[in-house]
Amino acid sequence: MAIIRPDEIRKMTPDERKEQITKLSSDLIIERAMASAGGAPENPGRIKEMRRTIARVKTIQRELGEVK
Repeated sequence: MAIIRPDEIRKMTPDERKEQITKLSSDLIIERAMASAGGAPENPGRIKEMRRTIARVKTIQRELGEVK
């Protein structure tokens, strides 16, 4: 998953943003499970990237008043 830019996130509909958070969260759980099981990650920075992208989406949701 590539980094999603803030302007791309703002262009999404509220439902698309929720769907994106759900997808990223499930991918993050899988990546963390593989890392905790001792497996070597394909991309070591992927977990950090996913966490930041989730935070970015949630921040924009808050700015737009979708989440209180």
